[in-house]
Amino acid sequence: MNAAPTTAPAASSAATARPVAHPLRRAVLAIGVQNLSLILAIAILVAVIGSQNSAFFLTSNLKTIGMAVTISGLLALVQTVVIILGGIDLSVGSVAGLASVTSAMLFTTTGGAAVSIAGALAVGAVCGLLNACIVVFGRVTPMIATLAGLIAYKGVAQLVSDGRAQGYTGADPVFIFLARGSLLGIPTLVWVLALVAVAIHVMLRYSRFGRNIYAVGGNDTAARLSGIDINRYILGVFVLAGVVAALAGVLITARTGSGQPVSGSEGLEFQSITAAALGGVALRGGKGSIGGTILAVILLGVLLNGMSLLGVNVFWQNVAQGTLLVAAVVIQQLRNGERRVGLPK
Repeated sequence: MNAAPTTAPAASSAATARPVAHPLRRAVLAIGVQNLSLILAIAILVAVIGSQNSAFFLTSNLKTIGMAVTISGLLALVQTVVIILGGIDLSVGSVAGLASVTSAMLFTTTGGAAVSIAGALAVGAVCGLLNACIVVFGRVTPMIATLAGLIAYKGVAQLVSDGRAQGYTGADPVFIFLARGSLLGIPTLVWVLALVAVAIHVMLRYSRFGRNIYAVGGNDTAARLSGIDINRYILGVFVLAGVVAALAGVLITARTGSGQPVSGSEGLEFQSITAAALGGVALRGGKGSIGGTILAVILLGVLLNGMSLLGVNVFWQNVAQGTLLVAAVVIQQLRNGERRVGLPK
């Protein structure tokens, strides 16, 4: 009998050995190509704006950027969750306006900041629940249901406030702390955004509830067959969106010193969608991250602040945001290999 080849063990171990990825490649994979693209875009934008106006790098201006993106950032975070689920919420700006009016009017009536904030958050939860009930029990698509909410909640805010700013919270220490306070040199508003972002990130990544949100958005039929109660997740996510939108409304009240039925909240729903799309959230659902959304919020904040510093007409800001939204969606379509409408395959 011939002896077994002595090279067999070596060949076997070589076959099972896996190539070790380069450290740079591992870092890129960990951060994500989408996030790296956003970081690069932010760096380029900062360099261009800073070279044209050195005031951009002042600590006061950086704090201004952070405070300016807080409200739109909160809405972008929950918009991210809704879109990952496979829906969309066009009513978040109107819910913020209604919550702003509610908090100011309750504060005028009771004189208590805690009661007014709790009441505003409760109103946000009810609005989110109404949106979800229309989707679940009315069999209406989220886009139409929340478009109706956008109009209706704005109308309610204008009715209860008679279309005017309500109350005055500018002398209350709680609202003052929310609007102009700081911890460790960082504005309170930024802390609020950071805490909500961390909480939602942990929920999406490490909880069963979060994993099932991705499952429902990725393939709702498969999720239903696997035993996931889809209606429960729709209810939970839209209520979450309503509560966080109401929190944004409370911050609008804190910053302006009064309840604002429309001013300060109009157009925020489209900013939130733009940030989510730029952050890499798949508009079909099932894919996205809070980190990408936060980077996109920062990118938009730097862009709008830079345009203001450079004296660009304010109307161009809307043009810039619309252009970025289109660019983000086009990039998603190309990555997914989607057939372009009206063109042959």
